[in-house]
Amino acid sequence: MAKKKQQQPEFDKYYYYSKAVQDASFDIDFLNEKYQELRGRKPLSFREDFCGAAHLGTEWVKQSSKHTAVGVDLDPETIQYGKEHYWSQLKPDQQKRFEYHQQDVTKTKDSADIICAFNFSYWIFRERKQLLKYFKAVRKNMKNDSVFFLDTSGGTEVVDERSECKELDGFKYYWECESFNPINHECHFAIHVKPDGRKIQKHLFTYHWRYWTLPEIRDVLAEAGFSKTLVYMEGDDGEGEGDGEFDIAESAEECMIWVAYIAALP
Repeated sequence: MAKKKQQQPEFDKYYYYSKAVQDASFDIDFLNEKYQELRGRKPLSFREDFCGAAHLGTEWVKQSSKHTAVGVDLDPETIQYGKEHYWSQLKPDQQKRFEYHQQDVTKTKDSADIICAFNFSYWIFRERKQLLKYFKAVRKNMKNDSVFFLDTSGGTEVVDERSECKELDGFKYYWECESFNPINHECHFAIHVKPDGRKIQKHLFTYHWRYWTLPEIRDVLAEAGFSKTLVYMEGDDGEGEGDGEFDIAESAEECMIWVAYIAALP
């Protein structure tokens, strides 16, 4: 009797995304530290817009029995993945303190100590009026001591039409800028992955975004009603690389690619 051909495990694109793009422990440490500095207390409630599978939110509630979180996203596929792979791994009391909301981020009414939009997710709004609408919706749902955190990127090569490769544990990760229109700043990015011993998996995730400069983002936040914005830039390790420490800055040296965080206060 001929042996049955063993099926190769289904390729899990979300697994590779979480390993290449996300670092929940770093994000939680950063948010806790900066919120404590700004508000003088520990943050307990958390809302992540464009949460995807919500790895960050499900890690947030593990901190204590008082920590709560909400993840907001429109895509049912990624939410279902999160429920099966992250939410399901929580203890019963932790599960009660995390909720997925399949919803438009401009329509959600959830408030929290911290609201965040990471991984440049809000760049999906390619028109200024759309971005303003989103920021106004966030501002409307904030408490007096809430903080809205965003991340952003820039530099002389951030929208160069090229691919960057990183060697990670068990696979290669590619971030490619496929096109950039300097007239309207619309751009197309893609993520590719090559697991060890397997063919490259092209276009695991694709993004049609507008590249928003840091001054533009701060201007729209101010128009949306935020009283103040603070920019956290990464320090230099002395060898031309980032040192992983982000501090408030009023000026910075330009480099090829940088990542910064913004804290917007109501």
